[in-house]
Amino acid sequence: MRLLLVEDNRVLADWLSRTLRKQQYAVDWVENGADADFVLRTETYDLVLLDLALPKLGGHEVLRRLRERGNGTPVIVLTADNTTRSRVTELDHGADDYVAKPFEVEELEARIRVLLRRSAHVANPQVACGALVYHGGSREFTLAGKPLTLTPRERTVLEVLILKVGATVSKSVLGQSLPSLEDGVSADAIEIYVHRLRKKLEGSGATIVTLRGLGYLLRQVHDDA
Repeated sequence: MRLLLVEDNRVLADWLSRTLRKQQYAVDWVENGADADFVLRTETYDLVLLDLALPKLGGHEVLRRLRERGNGTPVIVLTADNTTRSRVTELDHGADDYVAKPFEVEELEARIRVLLRRSAHVANPQVACGALVYHGGSREFTLAGKPLTLTPRERTVLEVLILKVGATVSKSVLGQSLPSLEDGVSADAIEIYVHRLRKKLEGSGATIVTLRGLGYLLRQVHDDA
């Protein structure tokens, strides 16, 4: 899952980014509202963590523009203003949740999980393809009932594929699911992750098919294929 953190406090942003990445989230960080507005127009995210007191463009305006474009990406507002009036105002303006600073990271992680579950593309928290099973609540994979060991980027790629099992996913979509503001993700890198995943899925009844010029497709291998 790909998150955008919009926060001008560099110490807080660095700590929160590292903490969330340990939970297997791909996190991009920008430190002002103008940059946030730009990347939200050009990139795709599963959830936004948005500070309100931002330079160049306030968080209120970033949120307003996002919703005016018809973008329903879940947004959690992070702010030091914990008054009832402020909470109601932001929720009325399109925020999905509100977390006051200072906060416990465990609470924030729980709120992130709730919103991601609500916006998931599938209603069933478990998705299966052959012996491969994705557990939506924990974001873990099992293979024949045993935990499947994956790197963070392998997990993200496989997560995108299994949530669209049976459908073609382009390289650009897979690239957007991984951190791009930090170090970029090339088409060659996507091929490497897919190659590694194919080896880990051997004999599982699930395979990743390459569709030249289109992308990749995760499907079940039938015995009579």
